[in-house]
Amino acid sequence: MAHIIVVGNEKGGSGKSTTCMHVATALARMGKKVGALDLDLRQRSFGRYVENRLAFMAREGLDLPTPEYRELPEADPATLDPGENPYDRRLAAAVAELEVECDFILIDCPGSHTRLSQVAHSLADTLITPMNDSFIDFDLLARIDPETSKVIGPSIYAEMVWSARQLRARAGLKPIDWIVLRNRLGAQQMHNKKKVGAALEQLSKRIGFRVAPGFSERVIFRELFPRGLTLLDLRDVGVENLNISNVAARQELRDLIKELNLPGVEINF
Repeated sequence: MAHIIVVGNEKGGSGKSTTCMHVATALARMGKKVGALDLDLRQRSFGRYVENRLAFMAREGLDLPTPEYRELPEADPATLDPGENPYDRRLAAAVAELEVECDFILIDCPGSHTRLSQVAHSLADTLITPMNDSFIDFDLLARIDPETSKVIGPSIYAEMVWSARQLRARAGLKPIDWIVLRNRLGAQQMHNKKKVGAALEQLSKRIGFRVAPGFSERVIFRELFPRGLTLLDLRDVGVENLNISNVAARQELRDLIKELNLPGVEINF
């Protein structure tokens, strides 16, 4: 059975698709067979990323390690069981098709609350929640006292993850390994970022996730998307001398893969 990695957050612009593509490509470069699904059926940023990569490789005659991307198959209404949600059938069919041939499946969830996102979270062996390092994003995880910055209680997204955990427990599946990824960390430890970090550490003990540093704000991520490239592809496309920012970004990716602690993965990049 494939190990399912879900990347989810009910807020857009947190770096979900960038995280998906870099984790998927890193695993593919380590010799793993990786499947990919994008549940944002309208925007499809992860899907577009893979499509851009395939088009670039075709133009340049390159063969870069790439995840196997699939669209969700349509569900014939006549085949649905009474009361069955068609989105459940579509996601189940896509996962069943990939898991027989893949070591890992990366699922990118939309930045909103949808039925597909709910179901995907219940399938997650590993859940990655990227968040911009601010209390605006933190608010999806928990409510805090504005005077003391103490956590009052879980918020809407944390409650959805809790529901997914309950579903898995009732089905006899292993618990979700939940990692909250602090993206766009500033180089300087400003007071607000220290407060966000302290609040995350407090919350992590209450609702059960691990905190990991993610990706800093770098122009290169925006530049790579149109060609579907990742940090690990630069030398393959002729960039021999990486600048300091690129080297630092590769180290961030290496640290992330190590922090995920995925089964059978030994970092070799």
